[in-house]
Amino acid sequence: MTRQAVPGLPSRYPLGEQLPGLYAGDDFAQRFTAGLDTVLAPILSTLDNLAYYFDPRVAPEDFVAWIAGWVAMELDPGWPPELRRAVVIRAVELHRWRGTARGLVDRLWLCLGVHARVLDGPGAAWSTRPATPLPGAPTTEARVQVWAGRSAVNRDQVVALVNSACPVHLTCTVEVMSGPPQQERRRS
Repeated sequence: MTRQAVPGLPSRYPLGEQLPGLYAGDDFAQRFTAGLDTVLAPILSTLDNLAYYFDPRVAPEDFVAWIAGWVAMELDPGWPPELRRAVVIRAVELHRWRGTARGLVDRLWLCLGVHARVLDGPGAAWSTRPATPLPGAPTTEARVQVWAGRSAVNRDQVVALVNSACPVHLTCTVEVMSGPPQQERRRS
């Protein structure tokens, strides 16, 4: 990441105007300080706008990738800039739900624009009595059903994202569906 001179950027604080009166009329001193102004103008401009460099909504694109490193988010270089910014903005929320079905569904929607449903086992139970048997059998597999949302389903991208977000103790399989799954009807 580099910041380079911006051609024609004026200094908000010209050094020539801040020199003692003795040098105010000296042509050499004014040209010399004007050269320094050209070098210092991008630095001073950056410092004047420093707060905006840390706001992913308006930061320069190369800084968005840098901020992503601060919040431990991996950004795909192929993503459009708007998506990269959105992922960094929602980093805390995405980390909060990481490893859960909700977190995976949210990440699939945000990053790939596809709807998803995670089928991952019997759930949780509690008891007020000690030594109560555990419910159901242990689950080592989760099934992720995806279907088109705001964009078409790209199976390779979905599998890559699911594998990166799936907890290590689970094997995740991806099932691409043509539309939303039908709600299961309960029998009374």
